[in-house]
Formats: sequence, structure tokens, C-alpha cells
Amino acid sequence: MTNHELSVAEVKARIDHPVIDADGHWLEYHPVVLEGLERIGGPIAAEGFSLFPRRVGRSLTMSVDDRRQRGVAQEIFWGYSTRNARDRATSMIPGLLYERLDELGIDFSVLYPTHGLALMQLPELEMRRATCRAFNSFVAEYFGDYADRMTPACVVPMFTPDEATAELEHIRHELGLKAVVLGSLMRRPIPDVVRRSPEAGRRAVWHDTLGIDSAYDYDEVWDACHSLGFSPTFHMGTRGFGLRMSPTNFVFNHIGHFATASEAVCKSLFLDGVTRRFPDVNFGFLEGGVAWACNLFSDLIGHWEKRNLEALENTKPANLDLETLVELAETYGDAGLADRFRRGEGLFDNEASAATGGIEQLDDYARCGITEARDFVDLFTRSFYFGCEADDKMNSLAFNRKANPFGARLKALYGSDIGHFDVIDMSEVVPEAYELVDDGLISEDDFRDFVFGNPAHFLGDTNPRFFSGTRVEQQVAAELAATTAAATD
Repeated sequence: MTNHELSVAEVKARIDHPVIDADGHWLEYHPVVLEGLERIGGPIAAEGFSLFPRRVGRSLTMSVDDRRQRGVAQEIFWGYSTRNARDRATSMIPGLLYERLDELGIDFSVLYPTHGLALMQLPELEMRRATCRAFNSFVAEYFGDYADRMTPACVVPMFTPDEATAELEHIRHELGLKAVVLGSLMRRPIPDVVRRSPEAGRRAVWHDTLGIDSAYDYDEVWDACHSLGFSPTFHMGTRGFGLRMSPTNFVFNHIGHFATASEAVCKSLFLDGVTRRFPDVNFGFLEGGVAWACNLFSDLIGHWEKRNLEALENTKPANLDLETLVELAETYGDAGLADRFRRGEGLFDNEASAATGGIEQLDDYARCGITEARDFVDLFTRSFYFGCEADDKMNSLAFNRKANPFGARLKALYGSDIGHFDVIDMSEVVPEAYELVDDGLISEDDFRDFVFGNPAHFLGDTNPRFFSGTRVEQQVAAELAATTAAATD
């Protein structure tokens, strides 16, 4: 704990609102989970759950040279709390976490799995569906007695819209649960590589970002989320592929990997016009912070200003005034240069070519239906929420109206990340988040939105009954009603 950090009790004494943890984590104790999955889903479900730790284990038992030769990234080692045995137990035992929530300063928590996040990426169809189905049924049992203070997030495979929709319906109608995390960056084979070499085709893949250029139309899934009352979240990382493939350095592979994955999916959904077609669905991008989102928001606007259909006239090859170009060459160059310009030599090659890559729609923003730059404020900031860890100073960027275009505020979601290696002491997480106020980076009202208002709206706007029967039911109901009243004034 830093010298100027308050205690949990001191922070709670300063605020008059609950703290909703939109992204806590629990750590699966494998013997118990495996027993449960085999009982619920049979051997195939237990086998599916076992694959991820085996893969990590294989990497960690390789030599550096083996990883380098095979193109395998250094995985996390020593990734869970050991010095603080009480916190370690808290991450594995729901009853202990429930008992400690007041001590941690958390009034309600949405708990995401750790190893369970990998289940959505299992490549084999039958195993993937069986394992995800059994895992969701298991967490419904495992956390069932603690629903007034915490709820588990269920995993939803997204290889096809049909399997995603089927699992969403099962979660809602059969399990009665209300928080979900959806797969993303789905690994798809590259047809030409597969034709030339099936073996190479298993490794050379492209990653489906669910929006633009997707292998499927996922509108069926967003529609199901809306009708079933789910706010879809994404918690995929990019560690172990792309530019995060160091065979020796886990930190190199880890820094920024959640943000990179979230940016790709967020950008893809936006450019596909999903927030235009589904204005009442809230999307959450977890554990990557919000700095990347502020940058993306600004860049989307900047690119639109230069790449909308009207602006493209500035770079359209047919609009080049050759006569003026030749005159300027004659005045400031020489006769040879002017002759080259007159013949059009070298003026329409490469990036200046009239070719457009075979696309018919030249407006990359066409599916967004944007008519003016201010449209971005509604289409981007209304539906997108961004999970932020407590110790990230960049969280303040979400609330910086002076820096964000059009004075916008992005919707940062407080996520404790308890259960993972970067939380050394669970009791310090809420005070760490409040340091943004003490340091003058955000206001008390901003902090309220961060830890209460934004999580309440992210989950409650989509499903008004999300917090029914919980410790925070009345406060959330008042928050949602006040916002609705303000919007109608």
C-alpha cells in the first residue's frame, strides 16, 4: 500500500454509493471443477477443460531453444498468489469471497473465470459445446448460494452464430444466469494455405473479429443478447500470436495484449454498423483499460474526416489537374519533368492508382450511417464500455472532456481483477481506484460513475432485473430511474 492510499473503510466513508465490480475473477480449483464437469457433461467435458493447462504446461517445460524453433511463446509462470494464502483461498472458494466482500469494499461483483476463458476457443465442435455447456452449468451450482452479492459470467462459444445463440438461450432459460462472456478473434483457416498444406493450414489462420469481413453474420447473436437481456462482454487476449511471441519474456507477451484484442473487436463491430443497428445492446471490452479506446474514438473520427466519400474526392486520381501540374513543372522543374508529367508517367502507380482493390463500396463507414462527425459520439460512446483495472492511471482519460473529441466521456467500468497475479493484496484494490480522486485526475462524480453508475447501466439498461434480489437493488433502481427521468426532461 502506498503512503497516501486510504483504507477500504476510509474510502467507503467518503462515498455514498455502492461499488460494483464489473470484472472480478475466480480461480478454478481443478480437482473440483473436473469432477463437476465430468458429472455434468461426461468425460468429453472434463477433457476439454484439461487442454488449456496442458498447453501452458508443455510450453513451460520446453527449453527456450525449443520454443524458438517451434514458434511457441513464453507463457506465464508463478501466476497466482502464494505469499498471501488467504487471498489465494478467496479466489478459489466462493463462500470465503462472499464473506470478505465488505472487507474488500465491494458490494456486488461479476466474476469471470480464469482458465474457463479458453474453453470458447476449443477447436473441436463437439468438445467445445459440451465443455462450455457443462462449465456454465457447474458455475450456476458453484455460485448459486451467493447470488445477492455476486454472479458468475458464463462462457459463450462464437465459432458460429447458431452455437452462440443456443448457449445464450440455455444460460437464460435453463440456468437463469445473467452475465456472459463471448468468444472473439475466432481462428479461421486460410483456404489457399489449407489447399496447399493441411498441416500448415492448422497454424496459418486469420482471426475473425465478428464484424467487418466476418465469416458469418452475427446479427443473430446481438439480437439474441437484446431479447434475452445480456450485455455481451469480450475477454480475449492476443498473447502467444502476432507480435507477442517472445520465447523468453512473458512480460513482453503480456503487456497490451487484452487492449489489442479489444481494439480489434470494438473497431470491427463499429465499422460494421452494429451500434447503429442495435442501439440498445451494451458491449463490454474487459481488462484492457480505456486508453486504447480513447485513441480509437479519436482515430475513427480523424479517418472519417479524411476518408468519407466527399473527402475521397481530394485524393481521387481522376481529379488530378494535369495541366496545372505540367505548368508548375515547367516553372520550377525542367522540360524533361514537364514532359513526364504531361504523359502521366509515374503519377498513377501504387497508392495513387485508380484501382480500389476490387471493392464496390468506397466508403469504409457506410454501414455506420454517419452524416456528420458528431454522430460518432452517440454511436461509439453510447453502447461501448471499457473494463479498467484499479491501478491504471490511464483510466482518467475516459473522463477527460478536454482531450476527447466533442468533449465526450467514455464509459469506464471498474474491474478489480481479484484472483489474478497482478492483484498482490485484494484489500488494496478499491483504495487504488480511489487514488485517481486523491491525485486530482478525476472527480468524485467521475469515481461514482466508474465504480457504480457505469456498471449499473452496463448491466441494468440491457436487463432491468439484473440486480433484482441483490444487495444493491434499490440503489441501482434509483440510478436507472434518475437517468431515465433526466433523458425525458
